[in-house]
Amino acid sequence: MTISREPLIRVLHDESRRDLRDPDRPRPIRLYLWESNHPPALPAPLVVVSHGTGGSGSRMEWLTEPLCQAGFRVAALDHHGNNFIDGYEPEGFLHVWERPRDVSFALDALAREQPLGPVGVAGFSLGGYTAAALAGARIDPQILWAVMTGEVPLPEIPEFPGALEALRKKYPLEESSRRALDAAGVDHTDPRVRAVFQVAPGVGGLVTRESLATVQVPVGIRWGGADTINPYDADTRPYLEHIPTASGCSVGPEVRHEDFFMPAPANPTARVRVGQEAATFFQQHLL
Repeated sequence: MTISREPLIRVLHDESRRDLRDPDRPRPIRLYLWESNHPPALPAPLVVVSHGTGGSGSRMEWLTEPLCQAGFRVAALDHHGNNFIDGYEPEGFLHVWERPRDVSFALDALAREQPLGPVGVAGFSLGGYTAAALAGARIDPQILWAVMTGEVPLPEIPEFPGALEALRKKYPLEESSRRALDAAGVDHTDPRVRAVFQVAPGVGGLVTRESLATVQVPVGIRWGGADTINPYDADTRPYLEHIPTASGCSVGPEVRHEDFFMPAPANPTARVRVGQEAATFFQQHLL
């Protein structure tokens, strides 16, 4: 099967949400799209890839390339305010529930152009939460309130130190917390999503166990045993133990979070193996 190595790059605009820097403009969502050569009468299965905190869909080639090679149509996103292409805003890091809305909006846009085949979502780090949210995972507003008020400490965000303080400066605490609490617990399940693959997922400590128990689609999970950014017990274990359809394994006891995105990782084989395993997982559940 032949694929286009260079993606088609488009910027979509969600009129229902505002640009974080210019509220007079709609929220932008950059889309990197690799088409397959499936016959038009048989829409190719589509896998959407969600990047990690502060990353970009353009740097997720360790996931997008094996998916393309396996015959999938692949779309990777840049999440507004949380990607290094356009720069960072505190909401992009802390209002994480906006990310699954980006994916559903992109699916709506693609569906208007041609029929969608079976859909899967793969995500790394915060993208792992994004993928799970589209299958039913929901943020616990009470825990979020505790984080917003400082009762529960926010883990360090290397890409945006002081993100919570920056959010408080941008919005009064009462306003930002009220908006967050109103939106955080919303169900973002997208019925088009048939399978989810998480890599070193984040936000496991903020999602409700009740919502994880409702997930019905297959969920594959991979993590590094030496991950100190999204530690297994705090972030991965909740997904693995409370999603009834979840299965997964460690990529290795020495594998760090950074090994999935650094240009010269200490273990260069980890993300290669995980990319191949993601392709195999979606071949089993989407083809």
